[in-house]
Amino acid sequence: MKFTRDWLFEHLETDRSLIDILDVLPMLGLEVEVVVDREAKLAPFVIAEVVSARQHPNADKLRVCMVDIGGSDLIQVVCGAPNARAGMKGVFAPVGAYVPGIDLILKNGEIRGEKSNGMLCSEREMEISDDHGGVIELADDAPIGASFSAYAGLDDPMIEIAITPNRADCLGVRGIARDLSAAGYGCLKDIDISPLDGSFNSPISLELSVPPEQEHLCPLVSGRAFTHLKNGASPMWMANRLKAIGQRPISALVDITNYVMVDLGRPLHAYDIDKIDGSKLVISLAKAGQTMTALNEKTYDLDENMLVIGDANGPDDIAGIMGGERTGISENTVSMFLEIAIFDQIAVATTGRKLNIHSDARFRFERGLDMTSPEWSSGYVARMVNNICGGEASHVVTLGPGAKWQREIFLANDKVERLTGMKVPLGRQVEILKALGFTISDSANGWQVSPPPWRGDIDGSADLVEEIARIFGFDHLPMEHLPSKDVIAQPAVNSKQARPLRLRRALAGRGLTEAVTFSFLAQKEAVMFGGGDASLKLVNPISSDLSFMRPSALPNLLSAAARNQDRGESDLAIFEVGPVFLGDEPDQQRTAVAAIRCGSSGPREWHGVRRATDVFDAKADAEVALSVLGVRRSSLQVDPSGPDYFHPGRCGRLLQGRSLLGQFGELHPSVASHFGLRSVVVGFELYLEDVPLSKSRGPARSYLKLSPFQSVSRDFAFVLGDDVPASQLIRAVKSAAGPLISDVQLFDVYQGKNITNGQKSLAVTITLTPQKATLSDPEIEAISDAVIYAAGKNCGAVLRG
Repeated sequence: MKFTRDWLFEHLETDRSLIDILDVLPMLGLEVEVVVDREAKLAPFVIAEVVSARQHPNADKLRVCMVDIGGSDLIQVVCGAPNARAGMKGVFAPVGAYVPGIDLILKNGEIRGEKSNGMLCSEREMEISDDHGGVIELADDAPIGASFSAYAGLDDPMIEIAITPNRADCLGVRGIARDLSAAGYGCLKDIDISPLDGSFNSPISLELSVPPEQEHLCPLVSGRAFTHLKNGASPMWMANRLKAIGQRPISALVDITNYVMVDLGRPLHAYDIDKIDGSKLVISLAKAGQTMTALNEKTYDLDENMLVIGDANGPDDIAGIMGGERTGISENTVSMFLEIAIFDQIAVATTGRKLNIHSDARFRFERGLDMTSPEWSSGYVARMVNNICGGEASHVVTLGPGAKWQREIFLANDKVERLTGMKVPLGRQVEILKALGFTISDSANGWQVSPPPWRGDIDGSADLVEEIARIFGFDHLPMEHLPSKDVIAQPAVNSKQARPLRLRRALAGRGLTEAVTFSFLAQKEAVMFGGGDASLKLVNPISSDLSFMRPSALPNLLSAAARNQDRGESDLAIFEVGPVFLGDEPDQQRTAVAAIRCGSSGPREWHGVRRATDVFDAKADAEVALSVLGVRRSSLQVDPSGPDYFHPGRCGRLLQGRSLLGQFGELHPSVASHFGLRSVVVGFELYLEDVPLSKSRGPARSYLKLSPFQSVSRDFAFVLGDDVPASQLIRAVKSAAGPLISDVQLFDVYQGKNITNGQKSLAVTITLTPQKATLSDPEIEAISDAVIYAAGKNCGAVLRG
């Protein structure tokens, strides 16, 4: 929300400085983002008169001007502007001045042999507009030597504040002034909102043509016609304020609608009566296939769920968002119909998102307007139109019963202290609420409070407490030390809360980068990953491609990987810890841990260790994640199966007993192709809720025990069925070797010559670490025999000859 200091003071009578106001705005919940002091930027620029202008002796397009800035001596300036001439008054920048439009600090110079000691400026050089066809020409009565910024009304600082979604009332300068007045920073000025009696009946009528159950889409609309208008340039004060907030002045009638929108937070729409086909404007739902060219010169396809306003020739206004080009105001407009309406917030937001139109009107409508504004603002706007453009106004045309906004909220007189700890005098509480426009009546142990029509965000007593607290001042919150129940400080997070933190650190340690993505996705992708149930469809999605709650975090990561590949990042390793939704019940929301890798394992290097990522990278990532969660790797079993979006035969499920803890694999080629990925993608996913919390209360790791005795390694090669997983053989070897075994590693897998079809050779190395004495040969042989026996009994394996 942008406005200027003087604009604010049109509504606020105060002796406070701008600094004081800027300091208090954040305390009221209105965060100041930018302050642009144009007066300071334009301080060196003064009004000057060109006393003489002779042709430059060495350049056809240059003139040598003698300039009077009110001092005793004239200043010589070389100027190339075609309109530079003797007797004109313009804007002079002296040596040492910074010219913002060309990013230059002026210095004494010599141009083609003639000295130049300053500059006559154009509007573009001063960043007033894009006009650089010549230097600025001022009126004959402009005071020589005076500050140009003060003379032109450019000494009014521009302020930009951030507005939270609930504070639609502060999307108008008057709403900001009301807050400041309630806080004691001035007095809110009265404005004339009395009705203005028209002198004739409006030639344009209004009609609401929607089914009865949808009349809430436009509960109230008013309008009136104006004739014999003179639509010239808007007054200087209005044009300067609009330019200060970044809006381009167009014409008086258009500028009035834009000005009132910012001034009162009340969007308006004006039609050229001579361009309306017929004598009636109809508010209705569009028909499928209809199109409309809007004021931004873009054509939009409408559907039957969009509210529009049109004439006999079809729609020419997208209700609450943007008007149409066909019936728009032009410089030749002499008759105007002004429409002031209330439209349903959700309908406006939905249509705006579908059409991808972002306008100031939509921004205000979808946050909520003063429900009574079509009634009281008509006279205010009509007077402004008559004062600036002349003409006559018709009687008001009104349609609709109005929205039901009246409500009462009970506020207990001790509620503020109970919720905030602040002791606000009861009289001050009443004073604050009344200053904000609330109506109050006494009740037992409190008050019955009715919010004003411009505060649709107030729906409970806690909201009233917030209003009182922010106006009274959050700096009055009492300073209290938190009670300490323990002598020794306890951890800030419990073991359950710490798990996502440890996971992020561990996965980052494996070279993965954390991503944060939306919890939504398109229906087709939701179905692809086991979701897409109707109960998980969003009622009001932010985009048609984000219309379903996600059943998995993998598709969002795949979309992110595709965007990175499109930008030349072919090697990618990313993960996310975030919510997924398996259904619409509370216990069906899970916290997923997902990661993907694609491309190569590392950058190109001279020693050539770079390789393509494969399913075992994903398996290792999953095992690391589970080990961080307290799961022993030795307790995991791998089931060579997985969901349809993984590649058959290149995926697996990690089990602990019968409990599924996670799944990993190579993404199915059709899935990778759907997302536009050009390389093999592997990944894993698990749910934190499926991994039980560790019951151990002692140290996370047992103490390191080093043996003083020599370790012994033995290699074994077994031939066994190719359907027997290696993990089964490793578990058999570990159980046979007993407590002396410190490590088992699979180091070779072979199928081919000398191996029968349907079988494979697995080679493992075991490391035995004695704790009490060095192992003797008979002890080693006994352990080896036990290993061979266990492999044969549990896996059907025989020692390879």
